[in-house]
Amino acid sequence: MSVVAFDLGFQSCYIAVARAGGIETIANEYSDRSPPNRCTPCGKLCVVTNYKNTVQGFKRFHGRAFSDPYIQTAKSNLVYELAQMPSGSTGIKVRIKDSEEKVFSIEQVTGMLLTKLKETAESALKKPVVDCVISVPSYFTDAERRSVMDAAQIAGLNCLRLMNETTAVTLAYGIYKQDLPAPEEKPRIVVFVDLGHSGYQVSVCAFNKGKLKILATAFDSELGGKDFDDILVNHFCEQFGKKYKLDVKSKPRALVRLYQECEKLKKLMSANSSDLPLNIECFMNDIDVSSTLNRGHFEEMCAELLAKVEGPLRSVMEQAKLKKEDIYAVEIVGGASRMPAIKERISRFFGKELSTTLNADEAVARGCALQCAILSPAFKVREFSITDVVPYSISLKWNSAAEDGVSDCEVFPKNHAAPFSKVLTFYRKEPFTLEAYYNNPKELPYPSTTIGQFLIQNVVPQASGESAKVKVKVRVNIHGVFSVSSASLVEVIKTPEGEEPMETDQTVKEEEVCTLCNALCVCVSTTEDARQEKKNDQPPQAKKPKVKTKTVELPIENSLHWQLSSEVLNMFVENEGKMIMQDKLEKERNDAKNNVEEYVYDMRDKLHGVLEKFVNEADRDAFSLKLEDTENWLYEDGEDQQKQVYIDKLAELKKIGQPIYERYIESEERPKAFEDLGRQLQMYMKIIEAYKSKAEQYAHLDELEVTRVDKHVNDTMVWMNSKMNQQNSQNLTMEPVVKVEEIKAKTKELYSACNPVVTKPKPKVEPPKEEKTENGPVNGQEATENQPCNPDTTTSTGTEQETVEKKLPQMDID
Repeated sequence: MSVVAFDLGFQSCYIAVARAGGIETIANEYSDRSPPNRCTPCGKLCVVTNYKNTVQGFKRFHGRAFSDPYIQTAKSNLVYELAQMPSGSTGIKVRIKDSEEKVFSIEQVTGMLLTKLKETAESALKKPVVDCVISVPSYFTDAERRSVMDAAQIAGLNCLRLMNETTAVTLAYGIYKQDLPAPEEKPRIVVFVDLGHSGYQVSVCAFNKGKLKILATAFDSELGGKDFDDILVNHFCEQFGKKYKLDVKSKPRALVRLYQECEKLKKLMSANSSDLPLNIECFMNDIDVSSTLNRGHFEEMCAELLAKVEGPLRSVMEQAKLKKEDIYAVEIVGGASRMPAIKERISRFFGKELSTTLNADEAVARGCALQCAILSPAFKVREFSITDVVPYSISLKWNSAAEDGVSDCEVFPKNHAAPFSKVLTFYRKEPFTLEAYYNNPKELPYPSTTIGQFLIQNVVPQASGESAKVKVKVRVNIHGVFSVSSASLVEVIKTPEGEEPMETDQTVKEEEVCTLCNALCVCVSTTEDARQEKKNDQPPQAKKPKVKTKTVELPIENSLHWQLSSEVLNMFVENEGKMIMQDKLEKERNDAKNNVEEYVYDMRDKLHGVLEKFVNEADRDAFSLKLEDTENWLYEDGEDQQKQVYIDKLAELKKIGQPIYERYIESEERPKAFEDLGRQLQMYMKIIEAYKSKAEQYAHLDELEVTRVDKHVNDTMVWMNSKMNQQNSQNLTMEPVVKVEEIKAKTKELYSACNPVVTKPKPKVEPPKEEKTENGPVNGQEATENQPCNPDTTTSTGTEQETVEKKLPQMDID
């Protein structure tokens, strides 16, 4: 069972896998440990050469409507085209064939990316990949998280957990620490700062031995490496417009190239403060462009962005109610965290040196892989408890019959522990709807606060006509997604005094229980002691008739914000399967085409090289012409043919070229085959000569058998000399007189006929037996020899020694 984690970054992805030796980051087929986060038909160069069909930077489009302000703003900066899906969500328009345009949903595009990452992992692990952990930004809302989950399902993956990127980093940091405080001691407080390509996230974590607890998180989704790239691009667009009269933004290909060069320049400026050049050849209209920039000027241009660094740092400290003296260390990760100006501001805020013990790029993927190993039954991992937080406060609202209006209640405040469940109690006579929403729109980087509606069905009043008691269980699950997980109707049935009431389990472990009656929201304890104490405090009352209760599970109808319906999701899964099959067939077709092309080039070179002596001039010219015609056909009519056409074309060429190649192989291998046969003949001839000279070594051999060997050797010698003479006089362009297989068969035949005779061992001569009575018994030896023999006793010593010798290698293996 594979344990794999996928870190889906804005710009690049990482695949990490847990193995017996630890966590390993997997490289793709190009030996790249950070595959680009893009869907493209032809690899890395497509970003420039086929930019309209190269989809990248779509991570933030999950769970958003096409009319979303973020989508409309981002649309103008993209080189590919966005489109509206029938449901109103965002889609991406691409050309999948020469003339066919198609719109794919964000879930489908991410599913394609995950499918590719899955194939890369399976290729490295040599086993199928199903279970995984996927990273998401801590500021993702429910709609965005469900969208990523749907993408995983489309790719055929079972996502064990959607893990917040900051939480993954804390796990990668803490699980290896051996010096953490004991559980009963004061925890170690560490701040983690993750500045990636598209987002800025900060978290505060409390560590104890065997557990971590996220205390608070803060973020700025509009601050990342790409924002610094945008400033550089805009600067050079303006400069090239004045200097070279070029409108860079009107040419998407040129704009993509400028982004690539600006990113390289930004990285160089992080390591060098002097003036650095930017040169791009044939940038636009065959014009070469060049410029220079230094770190100081760059930081001046980015002053507004750099001023935003401290905001999330201050926010997270206020949320956790911590002082700077409480912080043990500040760990920074993320590609953009390498910028000196960023590090200087973070260090100055906390008044301490920054820690860089984690791999800035791979920390998230490694943390996710550790979480996957913890969740997987295939691995035994050190026990480590992880408590995450709810990023935004969540409330429920419902229609209130008592107040003729809408009532609401905050069920999960910001930074509440997660995963977590709560049980709410309502009193209702009919089905009712609960609406979940984020109650603080200002802190939400998302236009809609709605999470979803949950209709509690089949609610009926009690037999007496009173409102029925309905228990509703709400939960923020391991993925950070809110849901109404269950609802039950508690029926109260009065019984005569003599009857015993039905026993029911009223406890809810590790959950909070709230009683909600219209607008009332009171948290009550679920422990037996609390209930008993409350009972003792009440004055004695008249004996009431005993009651029994029956719990009936109620169906819940979910209407989630931007949730794909099961029909649409199944259709996407089916379409992905079809596209995977099409990709497989297309790969096989391209392989068949490449095999023809490879054979043409290979044979054309060899016809005037190593194969030249093995084909006459007329045949060589005819075959060369055939190869040239095939090459032209490949780039014209044969550009896009079926797989079988290429297979037939290759077979047609091999029908001509294979005999030539076989003559070459025969010529290369024939001398060695004759040499092996001649060596055996000489060996047997020497043995026969020794036998004839009465050598003691062979005196025991039978004369008749030796005569037969002699005749066989002479016949084989005549055959070999005859074939060698014929072959030497044969033209190399003709079929060989004798083939290597025939020579090897003759060698084997000679060995079978002669070897058993010449290697026959000498007969053994038994020495005469000595009389036992001549020598008397020595030290009671005779008495010992005459005793009855016990097999178990006599062989015990040898058996014990053999047993020890057999066991030792097994002990070494263990």
